[in-house]
Amino acid sequence: MVMRLFNGSIDCVARRRDAGFTLMEMLVVLVLMGLIAAVAIPQVMKLLESAKHKAAKIQLETLSQSLTNYQIDVGDYPTTEQGLKLLWTDLQNIQEWNGPYVRREQQLRDPWNRPFIYRAPGKKAPYDLITLGADGAEGGKGDDADISAAD
Repeated sequence: MVMRLFNGSIDCVARRRDAGFTLMEMLVVLVLMGLIAAVAIPQVMKLLESAKHKAAKIQLETLSQSLTNYQIDVGDYPTTEQGLKLLWTDLQNIQEWNGPYVRREQQLRDPWNRPFIYRAPGKKAPYDLITLGADGAEGGKGDDADISAAD
């Protein structure tokens, strides 16, 4: 108990023991935060992978348009050996090249930071443009599924 002088009178004030948090209260809060994180983080990761899958589809459409623009200027699509790099840099001094046909070199990589697979001529089209999905292997389901510009 603490005594203090207030307006000429002595006032007794009890010290508050609950002025801070106890170790037990802090541990309970940390456990609750851990439980919430254990449930929320996997859900957020699923949403992130789904967003990457959708972004890959959009990138494939954009690259297809860039390849069409290149074909209009040059008269043919790049060969498999020339690859998509030709959309960014004219390494072969092609006179009709009017690029770059993509805004950034990073657009030549999929959302998982792997290069897109480009083959010309393609199996059923002038070219095949593919990403292997989240797993980086052929086949797969869901977010691991391969995505093609022809889809």
